[in-house]
Amino acid sequence: MSITAARVIVCSPGRNFVTLKIETSDGLTGVGDATLNGRELAVAAYLTEHVVPLLIGRDPARIEDTWQYLYKGAYWRRGPVTMTAIAAVDTALWDLKGKMAGLPVYQLLGGRSRSGVTVYGHANGSSLDALLSSVAGFVDRGYRAVRIQAAIPDISEIYGVTSAAIYEPASAAIPAESVWSTEHYLAHIPSVFARVREEFGPALRLLHDVHHRLTPIEAARLGKSLEPYALTWLEDPVPAELPDGYRLIRQHTTTPLAVGEVFNSIWDCERLIREQLIDYVRATVVHAGGLTHLRRIFDLAALHHVRTGSHGATDLSPVCMSAALHLDLAVPNFGLQEYMPHAPETDEVFPHGYRYEDGYLHAAETPGLGVDIDEAAVRAADAKGHAWRNPVWRYEDGSFAEW
Repeated sequence: MSITAARVIVCSPGRNFVTLKIETSDGLTGVGDATLNGRELAVAAYLTEHVVPLLIGRDPARIEDTWQYLYKGAYWRRGPVTMTAIAAVDTALWDLKGKMAGLPVYQLLGGRSRSGVTVYGHANGSSLDALLSSVAGFVDRGYRAVRIQAAIPDISEIYGVTSAAIYEPASAAIPAESVWSTEHYLAHIPSVFARVREEFGPALRLLHDVHHRLTPIEAARLGKSLEPYALTWLEDPVPAELPDGYRLIRQHTTTPLAVGEVFNSIWDCERLIREQLIDYVRATVVHAGGLTHLRRIFDLAALHHVRTGSHGATDLSPVCMSAALHLDLAVPNFGLQEYMPHAPETDEVFPHGYRYEDGYLHAAETPGLGVDIDEAAVRAADAKGHAWRNPVWRYEDGSFAEW
């Protein structure tokens, strides 16, 4: 068996997605997500111009060899564009491998370590009452873990707070700009978690995403102030370029820390994991080199008491979500899986067999990943264009802030 064709499919059903579809001489097909939010066409070009020609004629069963070929053979290693492109190939080959074996991919990764994948939802509100209502909705639907994002007095817009039924921060071709105040945020957030705990008790697992906005000492102050409310994790308190920032936070608070959705290789998180500066690593299949490389990250994490918590927002297609679930089922150190249901038009383009039930996601039991791309639906979705960008933020004095 050999690879006979590989096609890059760009479409926009609700938001932008890039998918790689590989075909073999035996008539099998495999799909991989290649979506890099806000830079989608860069990955599409990398695949089309630099990767697809190298795949034709290769043995699709040689997953590890192909990964090394694309990583080491390019000389220029790592980076989000390169690793997202490699991830698309790797994921598609795992999909093919499962179909060749007649097994769901998690069986090829060692079989089940659990019966279902615990997920968390995104509760938010423009007022405290609206937030509590949002949390109650997730609890009513069986969620055991909920991320809490709340409006902040005197800040007009805040990350993670929306009136939309499906949260989609990407919008216009030119990024929207919003104003940020660390002082207002730090003064308000502890009272939000006090109210949520008072309303829902100690059993519900609570999370919060800072989205890289604080300095280490500010994050340490926040983590300490939230200790009475027993968060499962405080996500992305500071950018991770400087691991010593997490060491400083660690010295001041026992609130667990999570980071990693922007990581694209094991070298981004090796020190954070090895020195136990974090509790959850949030790297994901599509941005961290596919199942092959993400499994390496998770195995390293398992040796150092760090759990998984893969990014799973709707900037990743159902192809990536399905792949993540297969790995979540298999690894021993699974923690939580982020889960945001996609828009109906996205689900139409990417028919899939995974399902949510009572706080858990369950992977498809069909051979491979259990997800595909409907190219007839792609043609309809494609007419909507590819002009969305993530927002940007500035401090009150006009200087640039982390989004």
